[in-house]
Amino acid sequence: MARRLLIVNPYASGVDEARVAAVAEALGDVDVRRTEHRGHATELVRDAADAETIYVFSGDGGFNEALNGLERDVPIGFVPGGGANVLPRALGLPKDPVSAARILARDTTRRISLGRVNGRRFGFSSGIGLDAEVVRRIEGRGRSGTGRRAGNVAFAFMIARVLAERRGRLGPVLEIAGHGRAAFALVANCDPYTYAGPLPVHVAPRASFELGLDLVAPQEVRPGALPRFARYVLLGRGHGGARDLVYGHDLDRIEVRADQAQPLQADGEDLGDVTEAVFEAERDAVRVLVP
Repeated sequence: MARRLLIVNPYASGVDEARVAAVAEALGDVDVRRTEHRGHATELVRDAADAETIYVFSGDGGFNEALNGLERDVPIGFVPGGGANVLPRALGLPKDPVSAARILARDTTRRISLGRVNGRRFGFSSGIGLDAEVVRRIEGRGRSGTGRRAGNVAFAFMIARVLAERRGRLGPVLEIAGHGRAAFALVANCDPYTYAGPLPVHVAPRASFELGLDLVAPQEVRPGALPRFARYVLLGRGHGGARDLVYGHDLDRIEVRADQAQPLQADGEDLGDVTEAVFEAERDAVRVLVP
């Protein structure tokens, strides 16, 4: 019989040995493999040629790695083990990892689309500019002695800090093919775009796992409009104080060129600086385990 594989990131903020044991018990007969370095989840998924089901107990970074290692049509389930756990939460799973594992063990599947940016898959969101810079700065602060990343509060403070440094103004630095100039670009594969603790962030409220990609790109963010901007991302209402907000829905391809190199992120992972970013929808890409 083909085996069922549980990939565990032991450095994720919600993972410890007791939880690993409880999750493995909830899933049933699984072969447990722990990641040892960045990118290891991608390698483990690629090497799991005989696995009939793959589970990943990690944060969103580990989920992203696993998706980038998936080269055949095998069901994959995401057990929340990080701080935000955007992907499993957006798929309707509870935050408690053992409860989520019990649901995943029912083997109910759903096909979803994925995104790609410059060839790198992402499950829920990607961006060039502001949000990617925040990801970069958080990573630059390093991780704790256990290898764990800063939480949602740190991200919120960092966004406020970046905006304060720019005096609340972000001018156009990108050219988006067919859409014009923009200050930064957010690309969503689902709604919400991410979470701020318990609060969903509705950057692209029409985005869906069953469709292509949604684009949100303000041409300019102005001083004095930050409260409206916060209302927009938390409630998905209005233009959030951004001038000439570009919103593209259910897109297959988005081409972005930057005046100068800008940070790029996918599922909260820093992908370095780029002057060009090509976002593509990979429709009906994978089978995921869901409630």
